[in-house]
Amino acid sequence: MPEIKVETIRRRARISTHSHIRGLGLDEKGRALPVADGLVGQREAREAAGIIVQIIKSGRMSGRGILFVGPPGTGKTALAIAIARELGEDTPFVIMSGSEIYSSEKKKTEILMEALRRSLGVRIRERRLVYEGVVKDVKVKRVRHPLAPYLTIPREARIVLATKDEEVPLTVGEEITEQIIEMGIRRGDVIWIDAETGKVFREGKAKDFAEVKTYDVETKRLVEIPRGPVKKEKEIVRTLTLHELDTIVASQRALISFFGFAFEKEIPPEVRKEVDETVRKWIESNKGEIVPGVLFIDDAHMLDIEAFSFLTRAMESEFSPLIILATNRGMAKIRGTDIESPHGIPLDLLDRLLIIPTRPYTSEEMREIIKIRAEEEDIKLSDEALEELVKLATETSLRYAVQLLEPAYIIAGENGREQVGVEEVRRARQLFIDLSASVKYLKEFESKFLK
Repeated sequence: MPEIKVETIRRRARISTHSHIRGLGLDEKGRALPVADGLVGQREAREAAGIIVQIIKSGRMSGRGILFVGPPGTGKTALAIAIARELGEDTPFVIMSGSEIYSSEKKKTEILMEALRRSLGVRIRERRLVYEGVVKDVKVKRVRHPLAPYLTIPREARIVLATKDEEVPLTVGEEITEQIIEMGIRRGDVIWIDAETGKVFREGKAKDFAEVKTYDVETKRLVEIPRGPVKKEKEIVRTLTLHELDTIVASQRALISFFGFAFEKEIPPEVRKEVDETVRKWIESNKGEIVPGVLFIDDAHMLDIEAFSFLTRAMESEFSPLIILATNRGMAKIRGTDIESPHGIPLDLLDRLLIIPTRPYTSEEMREIIKIRAEEEDIKLSDEALEELVKLATETSLRYAVQLLEPAYIIAGENGREQVGVEEVRRARQLFIDLSASVKYLKEFESKFLK
């Protein structure tokens, strides 16, 4: 019998540039820790971002703007990602680049308007009459298909819903039965059925339900068995963005083609006006509330004068999210004009923004960042390799040093090593040159390049 060889498999996961960021890394008093939540250094910028997070959570930051400025590779996008992590999943957070507004299908202002309305949520509360409980039994009655006698189709279902206080058998029609089959509702699932619309919702699997076995690792969320009667009034809380509401209303008005597909086009202003009026009524009747979100625009210098004018007006509107811009430009021309301005942004807009600067990292901070990225990518570095990467980051750029991690790891594997050494780092640098080496190469062979 051949010998079975057991090898350790490296964790295979798609790792993004900022996948290591967990938050802003602040203590209870809002002070930035040296290394925490995947962030290193930039203490003043992180503490300023922490104050912004508190203002957003208190609902006082709507309609204002923040500008992150700093040289390339100083963590501006990382800070925006950290703000999103701190705000949580319930807060709308939209990220886009300044170059995304240029399209042949939609106007620039339409793309910006959609991004702004995606960044604003509406938390809707309404009381609905529902049937709620844990499924103790479900039986589906099938009949023969009228056109295909050998096929059967669901006609109705009989389910038994139970709470800790009551048990009720229900007979439901074809529409609800189809939902039960599609969702795979089984004994032990906690569900509720909207008595008015017939919509079925599954909350999870009942915890400590004697008739159903649970496992240590469950794919379904474990929830408590409901109390009270099966038929009750239940407060339903949903969070939708303004853009989702726009789309719902616009789809109801849209022309449907012969094949049943709606024509994709810009949302008319009257639709947004109707949605805004509806949202105001919800707020006045305490049925809904605005959830202020964040729109982060990276490479803000790519926006033109029309886009800046639109953002300035949008910041003053009733429904406006927090707008965060980021740029690495110094004095630059405002796109679409011959006017030079700080960061390529009009002065009247700059005057409305809170500006947060980021500063170049020290060598010690670069060392910590490289260690964090190596750990995130599951790459073992020798001390000499780490120092070589820190040296490269100081001489060239931090981004270049981090990008060499994976090539150096592959070279180490080809050499039969599990740990990246200084030789692999230097070999990777020979194969993949940095920006300054690329400029030198271009000047050396400039005459041979096409013009």
